[in-house]
Amino acid sequence: MIHNRSSKRILSLTRRDFVKISAVASVASLLRGAASGFAAGSDTLKVGIIGTGKRGRGALMDCLNSAPGLEVVAAGDLFKDQLDGALNEWRDKAKEKFKITPETSFVGFDAYQKVLASGVDLVILTAPPGFRALHLKAAVEAGKHVFMEKPVAVDPAGVKSVIESARKAKEKNLSIVAGTQRRHQKHYLEFMKRIQDGAIGDIVAAEAYWVGDYDYYTPLDKKPEWSDMEYQCRNWNYYTWLSGDHIVEQHVHNLDIMNWATGAHPIQCLGMGGRHQRTAENCGHIFDHFSVQYEYPNNVRVTSFCRQMKNCPASRVSERVVGTKGVLYIDGSSGFIEGANPYKYEGENVNPYVQEHADLVESIRKNQALNEAERVAESSMVAVIGRMSAYTGSMVKWDWAMKASKLDLAPAKYELGPLPVEPVAMPGITKLT
Repeated sequence: MIHNRSSKRILSLTRRDFVKISAVASVASLLRGAASGFAAGSDTLKVGIIGTGKRGRGALMDCLNSAPGLEVVAAGDLFKDQLDGALNEWRDKAKEKFKITPETSFVGFDAYQKVLASGVDLVILTAPPGFRALHLKAAVEAGKHVFMEKPVAVDPAGVKSVIESARKAKEKNLSIVAGTQRRHQKHYLEFMKRIQDGAIGDIVAAEAYWVGDYDYYTPLDKKPEWSDMEYQCRNWNYYTWLSGDHIVEQHVHNLDIMNWATGAHPIQCLGMGGRHQRTAENCGHIFDHFSVQYEYPNNVRVTSFCRQMKNCPASRVSERVVGTKGVLYIDGSSGFIEGANPYKYEGENVNPYVQEHADLVESIRKNQALNEAERVAESSMVAVIGRMSAYTGSMVKWDWAMKASKLDLAPAKYELGPLPVEPVAMPGITKLT
């Protein structure tokens, strides 16, 4: 269902309709010259944002604070109340950089198309992950530079779509930066360089952890006036088609480091998981814990743990990489190497959430495209196959998931109406598709 600011007309869109609209809007945008609107000599980079929830609100301010000469000119969200709240917040915080008007504020499932057609140079994609592949495809077709939050897909169909968009963006010399901020954090960059230079020898094993609490997204109770679709979109973290489950939505950060350290993606994985605390109806159907073993090339085993449970005494958010000459321990603020080449990082660590936008803006202004899309698509796929294994009790091979899996979690129609909830996955019952 689409709500237009100038009309109460309601329209439902099928997935095929979305593709058709994307193509039409992209051609129109290109004809207007909006696709390459930012020129090297221009003083101002115009920013639009799609998805104005908690992460979107923070991401926009990180972008505007990352470099001079930026202004936000358009915004869109599925829900008017969420958009209005964001606009009020940004109007106060962004001050003179805030250039959004009623004419460039959009609500509904097609809001992303209208933002892309609003003369923006750079678009921030922070709607729920289930929409990411669709929004990225439209942004690349419209010739826009992109910042997109992680994960970038929730299923193999989405991963393959993002990889295709990444390759098209490369042909167009477009920059795409993802919200895997560790890739822009100085101590991570230093330690990964040392690993690649042989500081810990050949990697033989690794561990990835996001074992923590979950206080920052409180599950919502359904209001009588909300349809199934509206409720699931507002409570998006708790539905796999929207979030990918927390192994995909959150633990992807740590799994991305595993790909980075090994310089590869896994061959296969075997996972387990379940839900002990998430038994209430407002917790949807996702798990609250996963344990997955990934097999990387050269017989490297990576152990992965993630948990979202309250009131647990212990937590751990970090990575550990074991080599033939030493061991790396690293987390969001520090790290050290023990062994033949000991090292401890003691340099500065600027805010990586701002730095990733600074790197993106610099790449646009220098006309030196920075394209992270395919890399983060692969990291998202690592998390997806871990979830698929845990949900089904099956060993999942990378090549099968990329080439043969038919899993596509997107709904048949994007409309604010009925949308049955899939049952909680049960290994031995839930089938691998």
